[in-house]
Parts: sequence; structure tokens; C-alpha cells
Amino acid sequence: MGSSDDRLREMGKPIGFIRIIRLLNCLMMGFAVIVGASLVSVLDFSFSLVLGFITSFALTGASMAINDYYDREIDAVNEPNRPIPSGVVSPKEALSFALVLSLLGFMAALMTNIPCFVVAVIAWVIFVTYTTEGKRTGLPGNFLVSACVAIPFIYGGFVAENPELPVIIFTIIVFLSITGREVTKGIVDVEGDRSHNIRTIAVMYGERIAAVVASFFSLFAVGLSPLPWLWVLVSDWFLPFVILTDVGLIMSSVSLLRNHSRKNAKRVKNLNMVWFVTALLGFVAGTFG
Repeated sequence: MGSSDDRLREMGKPIGFIRIIRLLNCLMMGFAVIVGASLVSVLDFSFSLVLGFITSFALTGASMAINDYYDREIDAVNEPNRPIPSGVVSPKEALSFALVLSLLGFMAALMTNIPCFVVAVIAWVIFVTYTTEGKRTGLPGNFLVSACVAIPFIYGGFVAENPELPVIIFTIIVFLSITGREVTKGIVDVEGDRSHNIRTIAVMYGERIAAVVASFFSLFAVGLSPLPWLWVLVSDWFLPFVILTDVGLIMSSVSLLRNHSRKNAKRVKNLNMVWFVTALLGFVAGTFG
């Protein structure tokens, strides 16, 4: 008969699997496909759109599980309460879970259309490249993460079989803002990254320079954000959300430049995810009217 600690771990395992895939991230990436489709066609919530959501959700979950498997030693320093370092989910279980999710995502993509399957495979390869090799490269690795987050929007255009200019513009804005968030995350993880020779900007040049670089990318995204409205690619309903997003990103950047401590960087990183959601809502709202 197992010990009480073993039984507690088993009881917490389902929650551990939910935590390891970052459920909110999976939902947002699934929603990103819907946003991408909405930018180029009238939403009809077809079976293809459901498959697109499943593909993005599953592959995002797989990438999170693979990431935690490779980061388990770093997380033991930076985030000891995560499922693998805390012992709730074993490394082998995390990889097996990632395999199941990957197969589910690829199957859903193949059922959608061939271009979607190709894009899904490319996205998976990019993330695995980041996790196994790119992560240690610092800024180039940050770009790989940003590409993975931006791809679901392009994917949505392929689901609708009509990738157009609004998707491309929004993809660039997302790429820039996520890069800013990833550089900020390097400040949060600097201790563990330094001990494992992860060459983030914060490790190589210090937290202050990392804060400047992160703010540059965030503010660059803010500078591009009016373009969809100015080019009449979205309706006026886009404006309230994008203004809220831009104000939030500007305030976050100013806060990070003034205080680039680990605690504040973590707060800014989490806030930037909120602004990511409001931007998503803005592009959806912009398709009406």
C-alpha cells in the first residue's frame, strides 16, 4: 500500500496535467485561430473552425508539456511548484502526454485541409527547435516563441482558406508584443537561466538592458496597432479595445523601465498577457460593423 504522499500525488495528477499545459494559454491559442479566421471571413463556426481550435489547443498543450520536460532542472530553481519538479507529474508522463496531444493536433489539422496540416507541422517543429536548442540562444529563442504564438492567427486564415492582409498585420503586432513579454520573462528567470547557461538578454547584459529591449518591442507593437483601423481593415469597434491594450502596454513598459526587479518583471509579464487578451477581443470586435 502506497504512502499518504503517494496517494496525494495521484489525487493531484489530473490537476497536474491541466497545470502543465497552461490551460489558459491553450484556450487563448485556440481562440487565436478563431480570431484569424474572423479577420478574413464571416464566422460561421463550421466544423473546420472547431478542428482549428482543437489543433491549436492540443499543439499548444503539447509544447507546454515538452517545455516543462526540458526545463525541469531550471524549474527546480525558478518554479519549484510546477508539476514536474514538485513530483506531481513525472518526466515520462509529461512526454507521453505531449505525444498524445501532438497526435491529436496533427489529426485535427489533417482533417481540416493539407495547408493547415503543413502549418501545424511547421509550428510544432519551431517549438521543439526552441525547446531543445533555441532556448539557450537568448533573443533568437525569444523570436521562436513569438513565432509559435503568432502562427495560430495565420492558421485561422488557412482554416478559412483565405489568408489576407489583416491577418498578416495582426501577426506582426502579436510577434512584437510576445517578444517583449519573453524578454521580460528572462528577467524573472535570470537566476535559473544563469545557472544553466541560458543566454537571455537579462543574463548576458543585465536586467536594465533587458527591460529596455522588452519595452522597445512592446512599444513597437503599440506603434503599429492603429494601422488596421487607419487602413480601414477593421471597424470602429476595434478602437476601444486597442486603446485599452496600448495604454496597458505603455504603462507596463514604463513600470518595467523604472523597476526591473524580478518581482515587478513577473507582474508586468502577467499583465501583458491581459493586454494580449484585450487585443484579441479588439480584432474580433473590429470584424463587426
